[in-house]
Amino acid sequence: MEIKLEKFTKSDFDKYFQLVSNEKVMEMITERAIGLKEAKKDFKILLENNKLQPNFGNFKILKAETNEFLGLAKLEIKETNDEEAELGYMVLPEYWRKGIATLVGKKLIEIGRRQNSIKRIFAIIDPKNIPSRKILTNNGFNSKEFKDFDGLPGEILELNLNEKNKSANIGHRCTAH
Repeated sequence: MEIKLEKFTKSDFDKYFQLVSNEKVMEMITERAIGLKEAKKDFKILLENNKLQPNFGNFKILKAETNEFLGLAKLEIKETNDEEAELGYMVLPEYWRKGIATLVGKKLIEIGRRQNSIKRIFAIIDPKNIPSRKILTNNGFNSKEFKDFDGLPGEILELNLNEKNKSANIGHRCTAH
């Protein structure tokens, strides 16, 4: 399946809410579905982050041929001059186990590599999320640490873009299925 990534815009809230309100999608992220009020607040922050830099932010994952919405991909920076970006994704359950997360990971790593400013890409996953861990480690990510995120367990994996072995693929706790 061919996919494409397009930044979320103000008119895409319904697609975003379709993901974050889904218990299955959020199981390995927040361990709970997100309600409407919280989702609206989070989406506003997402849109602000999308303004920082054209190549970074939160993207809709779309089926290339039909523009069908499949999920969210993110390669997010916190400030315009950041040297690191967080990679993540959420895929609607009906598209799990179809290789979409692997394709998304490759595309996001390629974007990160093209930006000379980015030295490191990291992802945060639920330690129980074996598929996302496999996608990340198969593409050169290394486990850095286990940490508590607002009471939820997380593993931080990273890809150093300055290393000679520059393989390509990925996944994330806030966003990996």
